[in-house]
Amino acid sequence: MANPLQFIQQVRSEVSKVVWPTRREVLLTTVMVFIMAALCALFFGLVDLGIRSGLQAVLSMFN
Repeated sequence: MANPLQFIQQVRSEVSKVVWPTRREVLLTTVMVFIMAALCALFFGLVDLGIRSGLQAVLSMFN
């Protein structure tokens, strides 16, 4: 078991190695996430519409 003081020193050492993103990088990746989410929503909405229309067409043949 490590000494609590050594543990805290090791944690500080590891945290200092972290490369934090710049404000521009965070903004750019956030915008990209929103764009990709919108594209996925559009894609799945169109797929859902297509499946619904096809299913309604098939079911209307038996009605």
